[in-house]
Amino acid sequence: MPMDWTPPPRGTGREPDLNKVINDFKSKIPGFKKAKGLWVVVLIVAAIVLGSTAYYTVGPEENGIILRFGRFVRESGPGLHFKLPLGIENAIKVKTGRVFKEEFGFRVISPGVRSRFSEKGYAEESLMLTGDLNVIEVKWIVQYKIRDPQLWLFAVRDPVAAIRDLSESVMRQIVGNRLSDQVLTLQRVEIAAKAQVELQKLLDSYKTGVQVVTVKLQDVNPPPPVQPAFNEVNEARQQKERMINEAQEAYNREIPKALGEASRVVTEAEGYATEKVNRAQGQAKRFEDVLASYLTAEDVTRRRLYLEAMQRMLANTQKIYVVDEQVRGLLPLLNLGAGKGRATNQDLGQPQGKGVK
Repeated sequence: MPMDWTPPPRGTGREPDLNKVINDFKSKIPGFKKAKGLWVVVLIVAAIVLGSTAYYTVGPEENGIILRFGRFVRESGPGLHFKLPLGIENAIKVKTGRVFKEEFGFRVISPGVRSRFSEKGYAEESLMLTGDLNVIEVKWIVQYKIRDPQLWLFAVRDPVAAIRDLSESVMRQIVGNRLSDQVLTLQRVEIAAKAQVELQKLLDSYKTGVQVVTVKLQDVNPPPPVQPAFNEVNEARQQKERMINEAQEAYNREIPKALGEASRVVTEAEGYATEKVNRAQGQAKRFEDVLASYLTAEDVTRRRLYLEAMQRMLANTQKIYVVDEQVRGLLPLLNLGAGKGRATNQDLGQPQGKGVK
């Protein structure tokens, strides 16, 4: 459509009036007023679209991954952030602060104080072969966190499937290297700890960006057809352990007692032997001294030995009878039973100076 407008003549020395030019332009274009309202609506819609796609919010348990035309450019933490609008940059939120759980051999139907579980259809996950060629049913859980959001999104096609496959492989390897009795009773904690370490090594080697929080065995049982036989074996084993513990208790009670009694007898025998030896040595030394004195003074030593022997003998005597050479009967000399002094020859009515030598 040709416009009927001519510029002002040149060389007049004046600048044209801008408002007059705009008004002349509007008057020459038909329907300009209607188009003006449409453009305003378009601008408002464009502003809303641009504004709504130019920011994003990351939650407290999340990390934001920003992609520009599908390529990773940066990572952002919790809070309000801005990005290029109109799909130039896209924000993917990854929950790095939450602990996720994978269940093997069962599924939780309704969690709660008394959770309900479903075990049908998961026998392929739980049935395993032990080192002694017995089949057991192992149920366990794996709890993990996303440590590196970039690796979680781009290093592995399906990280959840990788966690499940690697966990099942590790558990089957560990259970296959042990006896069924060890898996059922003795080494459950050790198996769970070893599975956590081995699973973390594999996940790190595949660069999944996952941190294993814990691996826990929920239930380990023999298959239902053979559970009665296993229960009988376990009862017999428990009875055996109980009898061994009772015997060990009796052993721990009686053996120290016998050892203490033996030690007491040995100590008393050693003390008795020491006493006898010391006494024999003392008597031998006394005999040697007496012999030396006897060789030096024979009469004095003989008299002293006689007096000492008589003193020891009379110390335990209650009555003493002295036999005189001229009297054929017994002559009482002392009344030791009275306990108060000694009787004299005059008290007894006997002549003095006879009876004692």
